[in-house]
Amino acid sequence: MKINILAIESSCDETAASVCCNGQILSNVIASQKIHELYGGVVPELASRAHMQNIVPVVDAALKQAKCNMADIDAIAFTQAPGLIGALLVGAQFAKSLSLSLGKPLIAVHHMQAHVLANLINEPKPSFPFLCLTVSGGHTQIVLCKSPLEMEVIGQTIDDAAGEAFDKTAKILGLPYPGGPLIDKYAQQGNPKAYSFPEPNIPGLDFSFSGLKTSILYFLQNAGTSNVYKEEFSTTPDERKIFIDNNLADICASVQHRIVTILLNKLSKASNETGIKDICIAGGVSANSGLRSELEIRGKANGWNVFIPSFEYCTDNAAMIAIAGYYKYLANEFSDISVASTARAES
Repeated sequence: MKINILAIESSCDETAASVCCNGQILSNVIASQKIHELYGGVVPELASRAHMQNIVPVVDAALKQAKCNMADIDAIAFTQAPGLIGALLVGAQFAKSLSLSLGKPLIAVHHMQAHVLANLINEPKPSFPFLCLTVSGGHTQIVLCKSPLEMEVIGQTIDDAAGEAFDKTAKILGLPYPGGPLIDKYAQQGNPKAYSFPEPNIPGLDFSFSGLKTSILYFLQNAGTSNVYKEEFSTTPDERKIFIDNNLADICASVQHRIVTILLNKLSKASNETGIKDICIAGGVSANSGLRSELEIRGKANGWNVFIPSFEYCTDNAAMIAIAGYYKYLANEFSDISVASTARAES
């Protein structure tokens, strides 16, 4: 029996739709919103308006790419949370309208759980239980995955996310939005040990990135002479700009190296404590080349079975919502039409 899931993702600034059949992705269409580059970050109101403009053509394109129509769809999945509330509402209301008009079941999906399940889209797939390091602009978590629908967050950031550390550093460096991928680009040309940044001493499996961001800020304000706050900086704005321009690749490489080591040191600790050797990554930061390559290196050293999603399934996309919706369909986990979208939700 064929089970076709139409999925919709609209949690932030990507309008996406996907169709999967029995867990196989048939289409994955994404419309990006370039307007936010003008403002150095996502503007929620503009994101919501763009979703309203994009959602019909994106869904239509996903159906055509999958070579099916609405009559072939067995259920409608959508991102319920977390995300920008206005953006979430566009996708949720569209999905609910389809569910009502077509008489199809509705499936609400948690965005971060879907990121984890992106590792189940392509072969090879991890075996349960596995650990997943989920890193994005808003989240940093180590998730113990016992089954497709049974997950436990065993470590998470107590303040800022790893993706935010990348983006804020890029902004301080004067790089355009989105800055995280640009840090990755410049880092590939630099020396990751040119400069030293501190690793926070946080007990257990939790993360912290606020102190690292502060250290990077002071380092740049002092034009590389110190990571310590000074009431009156000994360098001028022109001197700081010259320092950044002359050392951009090394700065990016050093910052990226520290963020990656913070992430992987905690992941290593989680593997040691649980005895689990199937290790995955997910989320937008999992597209970072430094993280991907260092995970492979550490995996070989520790005897891990490493699983890394394709680039198209790392950043926000609807294929991950579709695969999550498929497993929820099999478990008969359907949602009432009154289910609410929220900016935050428990994993």
